[in-house]
Amino acid sequence: MTNEAAPQRINCMKCRHYYVTWDPKFPKGCKAFGFKTATMPSQAVLSSSGKPCLNFEQKQK
Repeated sequence: MTNEAAPQRINCMKCRHYYVTWDPKFPKGCKAFGFKTATMPSQAVLSSSGKPCLNFEQKQK
């Protein structure tokens, strides 16, 4: 049994590429990848590629 650490969850709401859409079926979007989704975009990236999102950029305060 390996003792691998789980990948750190990325909070899309703190990313400058995250946006809220007007589409009720796909209310969350990512400008960096150019897609809308029903889940958090980072979860969609992780489930489709198997790797965490590499385009995360902290929002400016």
